[in-house]
Amino acid sequence: MTRHYSALALFKEGVAGQTGWEKAWRSPDPKPRYDAIVIGGGGHGLATAYYLARNHGVTNVALLEKGWIGGGNTGRNTTVVRSNYFYPESAAIYGLAHSLYKTLSKDLNYNAMFSARGIVTLAHSEAGMETAARTVNAIQANGIDCELFSVEDVRRVVPIYNFGPDARYPVYGGTWQPSGGTARHDAVAWGYARAASRLGVDIIQNCEISGFIIENGRCRGVVTSRGEIRAERTGMAVAGHSSVLAAKAGFRLPVNSYALQACVSEPVKPIIDTVVISPDTGVYVSQSDKGELVIGGALDRIPSYGQRGNLPVLEGVIAGMLDMFPIFGQLKMMRQWAGIVDVVPDSSPIIGESPLPGLFLNCGWGTGGFKAIPAGGTLLAHLLATGSHHDISRPFDLDRFPRGRLIDEAAGSGITH
Repeated sequence: MTRHYSALALFKEGVAGQTGWEKAWRSPDPKPRYDAIVIGGGGHGLATAYYLARNHGVTNVALLEKGWIGGGNTGRNTTVVRSNYFYPESAAIYGLAHSLYKTLSKDLNYNAMFSARGIVTLAHSEAGMETAARTVNAIQANGIDCELFSVEDVRRVVPIYNFGPDARYPVYGGTWQPSGGTARHDAVAWGYARAASRLGVDIIQNCEISGFIIENGRCRGVVTSRGEIRAERTGMAVAGHSSVLAAKAGFRLPVNSYALQACVSEPVKPIIDTVVISPDTGVYVSQSDKGELVIGGALDRIPSYGQRGNLPVLEGVIAGMLDMFPIFGQLKMMRQWAGIVDVVPDSSPIIGESPLPGLFLNCGWGTGGFKAIPAGGTLLAHLLATGSHHDISRPFDLDRFPRGRLIDEAAGSGITH
């Protein structure tokens, strides 16, 4: 069976009628006991399982997913990858993710389609430019690449923007991260799944968690639709459903779940080769490799688990996009969806041990989950393998709330939280 993807392997399989490929990942029945359990088959869960095996040699791992791999937020986002956040703690965690994305295809032997096409965040007023200058200074001090753009710079990078005298949102300039870009969401999930499986991880789909095994005040495993599964350490990476599972474990999280909508247009020829974010309109736009315009916006303001969102918010997103790019007015929209994001009061993630010993958390990424997948997986794997924090994850522990050590990145999200 052909396991390694390469041009030579593709040629050989073409000659052989494509009959020799092995399955991308195994789908075994669950065993009664593992060294570690990871709940959640999205990007963060899959990355956690992979880095447990690769970085720590812990291969007796069960990855449990109630549906199918990548069927949650990982398959319902706008694929943006960037690290231009304000605070040093955020720069460290998103910078780690960004650096890992750059070599992810090689590391996983799977094309994650990372494209460093640059990201421009627009400023629409003089006050906005003052904020942009302050932001650029902070980001540069954190060691992250970022530049202050003038209106002429924006015009050079995004010539199709509405620069007319009657523009509702005139451009004064903005910030620019040249190394930012996009990656293919499905490819990231499938690449991690394939690599983790090859290292011995059991990927178990259609396995819903109904409760936790708690003995002597410690989590000893989970109760699932496929029976009890035990492990001394369990990691949870379930995004918008974190508070649901926390309730099953007997504690509350400072998390609210909202629908975050996005949509794509019909495919067109290349017209925009960067990612454009407008905090004022609450809209961000890029173009996929297939030619579709990928359009995202702000959160629905009502907590919800509905994966379609509501029409008024979508109308606002489209209206903002047309204010920015009137040239898109004749495009037909092809599909729309919503992901369920977990928003924390300071808009920064929660990584650390939960109030139930033996159960570790990776949640609260809000609108930043996809761009953080490699870092979230690396840090949760470190916690599960060692029982202690990595230096980068320590500031994001739950104890920052009673200590008052918040990392308020609401502005860094680039859209309204």
